Amino acid sequence: MNMMRTILAALFVFTIITGVIYPLCVTGVAQLVFPTQANGSLIMQEGRPVGSLLIGQPFDDPKFFWGRLSATAQFPYNATASGGSNLAQTNPDLVKNAQVRLDALKAAGTRISGPVPVDLVTASGSGLDPHISCEAAEYQVERVANTRGLDESVVRALIATYTEGRQFGLFGEPRVNVLLLNRALESAK
Repeated sequence: MNMMRTILAALFVFTIITGVIYPLCVTGVAQLVFPTQANGSLIMQEGRPVGSLLIGQPFDDPKFFWGRLSATAQFPYNATASGGSNLAQTNPDLVKNAQVRLDALKAAGTRISGPVPVDLVTASGSGLDPHISCEAAEYQVERVANTRGLDESVVRALIATYTEGRQFGLFGEPRVNVLLLNRALESAK
C-alpha cells in the first residue's frame, strides 16, 4: 500500500511538471521571444488572418503568381494533411500531374518557352510550400503583367522586393513567398 501511494504521488508530480508547468514555460518564452512565429506566422489584414508565411495557398487565377502544386489530401494546402505525393521519377502519374499543370499554365496565358522551372510542375515534400524559386516567378511575369495591365518592370521589381535570401546566408536558394507577392500585386499600379 505504501509503495502504491508513492507511485501515485510520483505520477501526479511528474504529470504536473511535464504536462502543465513545462508546456506553460515553453509557451511563455516562445510568446516573449518569438511572438510572430509562436502564433503561426500569420499575415493579418484589417485585423483578420488572411494566411500564413509558412503555408502556401492555392492560386489559379491568371492575374496571380502560382505556387507549387500541393499533394495534400482532401484539398490543396491542407495543413492537417501535410505530405508529399511520394511519386518516383519513373511513376507515370508524376508526368501526368506535371502535364496537367503545364496545360493549366498554357490555358492561363503563360507562354511556355524553354525549360519550365521544376517547382511550377511538381509538389514539394510537405505539399505546403509557400515559396517558389526566383526562376518560377520570372517565368510567370509576362502572364501576370499582361493580365493586370502592368508593365513587366513593375512586376519584376515586386519579385525583387519579395525575394528572400538563403537561410542564414548559407542554406537553400533564394525564393519568393507567393502569398506576399500576390498581396503586393493587389496594391500595385
